[in-house]
Amino acid sequence: MTFLNCLLSAWYGLPFVSPNNILVTTINGTGAVIEAIYVLIFIFYAPKREKVKILGLFIFVLSVFSVVAFVSFFALDGSGRTLFCGLAATIFSIVMYGSPLAIMRTVVKTKSVEFMPFFLSLFVFLCGTSWFVYGLLGHDPFVAVPNGFGCALGALQLILYFIYHDNKGGDTKQQQPGAEDNVELGLEKPHQSKKANGVNGV
Repeated sequence: MTFLNCLLSAWYGLPFVSPNNILVTTINGTGAVIEAIYVLIFIFYAPKREKVKILGLFIFVLSVFSVVAFVSFFALDGSGRTLFCGLAATIFSIVMYGSPLAIMRTVVKTKSVEFMPFFLSLFVFLCGTSWFVYGLLGHDPFVAVPNGFGCALGALQLILYFIYHDNKGGDTKQQQPGAEDNVELGLEKPHQSKKANGVNGV
């Protein structure tokens, strides 16, 4: 979702889509390149089953972006193009910021922040806040709204962290996310990877 969000936001910031938003394009374009490299490295080293799954998601993301870019460039212009691209970027930005909700649920359930790194939560909050302020100053709802949502969720993650940080690594053995969930979150332990490989015969 982060990769798709960066692609759509970078497209939205282009001068022929949204004037005076080149900063949105440069930052999100850089983010898209970094995310693409990360995903390709993951695909290269992942177990066979996960490799197929992530490759499928990667193709899906590129397909969605291609459709948005094609429709906005050839079928729309002016305010219609800005509205279409802005809504697409907003929807997927909210989805991206909402993805940690499952981990927040795990934190509350286990009363442990073992699976919610502090710096990840901190930078979600800082990123959301900075872009929220940027959107407000530029009177751009397509930047302000999703990042205001991200700012609020980042703040909630930090609040949860400070409530449960003393229980980090505590009683979570019976409620830890499964191996498949850990792969999606980038948290799979080495022994889980070996076990999964043994079961799948790869």
